[in-house]
Amino acid sequence: MIITFGAIAVFFGVIVLILQLSGIKDRDFTEYAVGGRSFGPNYQAMSFLNTWYPGAMFTAFGGMAASAGVISFYVLSYSLLTVVLMYIMARPVWIWGKTFELRTQPDLLALRFNSHHIKTIAAVVGIVSGIPWLVLGMQALGTLFHHMSLGTLSFSQAVMVGVAVIALRQIWTVRMGMRGVVISDMAQGIVAYIVGSAVLVGLILWMVWERGIGFASLDANMFAIPSIGSKEGPLYVFSLILTGAIGGWCWPYIFVRLFTANGVKSLKQSAAIAVPLSLLFCAALLVFGMLASKIPGVSAAPSDVWFIVSREAGGLWLLGLAGVIVLAASMGHTDGNIQATGAQIANDLIGNYWKLSERQLIVFAKFGMLWLTLLASWLACLELPALFSLAVLAYQGIIQLAVPQFLGIFWRRGNKYGAIAGMTTGFITAVALELVFPGYLPWAYGLTSGAVALVVNLAIYVTLAYLVPQPAAERERVDGLFDMVRERRRIEPEEIVPQPAPA
Repeated sequence: MIITFGAIAVFFGVIVLILQLSGIKDRDFTEYAVGGRSFGPNYQAMSFLNTWYPGAMFTAFGGMAASAGVISFYVLSYSLLTVVLMYIMARPVWIWGKTFELRTQPDLLALRFNSHHIKTIAAVVGIVSGIPWLVLGMQALGTLFHHMSLGTLSFSQAVMVGVAVIALRQIWTVRMGMRGVVISDMAQGIVAYIVGSAVLVGLILWMVWERGIGFASLDANMFAIPSIGSKEGPLYVFSLILTGAIGGWCWPYIFVRLFTANGVKSLKQSAAIAVPLSLLFCAALLVFGMLASKIPGVSAAPSDVWFIVSREAGGLWLLGLAGVIVLAASMGHTDGNIQATGAQIANDLIGNYWKLSERQLIVFAKFGMLWLTLLASWLACLELPALFSLAVLAYQGIIQLAVPQFLGIFWRRGNKYGAIAGMTTGFITAVALELVFPGYLPWAYGLTSGAVALVVNLAIYVTLAYLVPQPAAERERVDGLFDMVRERRRIEPEEIVPQPAPA
C-alpha cells in the first residue's frame, strides 16, 4: 500500500502545489465564475475533457464494454458529436456572454427570452439534476480506494476515504473558483486522458501479444446491437446517442466552458484539439474493456476491469498509476460540478431576486459550494440503492433545457412562454415516463423517456412561437442579438465592450 497510496499522495500534492503557486485572487464575480474569460484553446480543450469524462468512465463504461460489448461505443459517438456542437455554438454563446457579462447557462436563457423566471427554473433543473451524478462520482472513488488498499478496506470504508480526499480537494476549488478549476484541469487532464490513453493502448497490446486475446476470441453476443425485433427496440441506440449529444451542453458545468475561453477562435480550436483526444481515449477504453472480458475475474466484477487488468499486467506500480489516472479524472469532474453549482446558487437563485455586490456574489458562491460539498459527501457515504436510477432520471430531465437553449441560439422565433411551458412540461413528462417505463419505452420503439419528452417540449415551443405574437420591441431586441453575432464575425475579443442586457 506504500506504493499505491504513495502514488495517490504524490499526485494530490502536485495538484495542490500547482494551485498554490498560481497565486489566484478573484477580482470580481466574473473572474470567480468564468475565470475572466481568459483561457486559450489548450486549456479549454483539457478543461472540457476533464469535466466531460469522469473517473467513473473507467468503472462504468469500462465495465459496460467488458459485459455488454460493442453497444458501449454509443458513448464515443455522442461524445464526438458533443464536441462538434461546441464548434457550432461557439460564436453566438461567447459573443453574447462577453458583451452582456453572462456567467452561467441560465444567464444566457434569461438574456435570450427576456425573463428572469426562466433563469430560476433552469438553475433549479440544473442543480437538482447534477446532485445524483456528483454523488455517483464520489462513490466511484470507493472502487478506486478499495483497490488501492489491496482489499484491506471494505467498499464502504473505501467510499469514506474517497469522499474525504475529494472533499479536501474542494478547499482549493472554493477558494479559487473557475480559474483554479481550469488550471488544475490541465494537469489532471494530461494524466487522465494522455497518460491514461497510453496506458490503455499498452494494456491492449499486452492482452493481444501476451494473452492472445483479440476480437475473434470474444463471444458473438459482444457484437450485438439492439435493432428491429430486439427487446429494446430499433430506436434505442439512436435515442441514447441523440440525448447524450444534445444533453452534454445542458449540464451547467459543461456549458460554462463556453464562457471561460478568451475568444471564439480559441473555442473552435479547442474543439479541434478535443476531437482526436476524445476519440483516442474513449475508443481505447472501450476496446480495452471488450478484450479484457477474457481476463480471469473480470466477468465476475466488470466494473473493476481497469484495476484488475492493470495489476495483472504491471503489478503494484501499474495499479498505483491506474489509481492516479482515475483520481485525476474524478477530481476534474467533481470540481467542475461543484464550482458551476455554487456560481448558479449565487447568480441565478439568490442574485436573481436580490441585488448583490460582486463581493457578495463571490461569498454566496463559496457558501453554496461548501454546502454542496458537505451534502454530496454525506449522501455518498449512505447506502442509496436507487441512486443510479435517480441519475438516469436526472439525465432525462436535464435534456429538456436543450429545446429553449438550442432553438434560442439559432432561431429568432420563440418566446419566453413557449420556452418556460415547453421546458417545464417536458421535464414533468420525462420524469413521469421514466418512473413508469425505466430505461426505454417499448411502445415507442425503444426511445427513452427523455427523447419522447423532447418531442412534447419542442411541439409546445414551436406552437407558442407562432401563436403568441411578439411585441415589436421584443422582435427588435431579439433581432439585435442575432445581428450582433453576424456583424461581429471579424471583431477581436478585446474590442467587445460589456454592456447591460437589452430590456
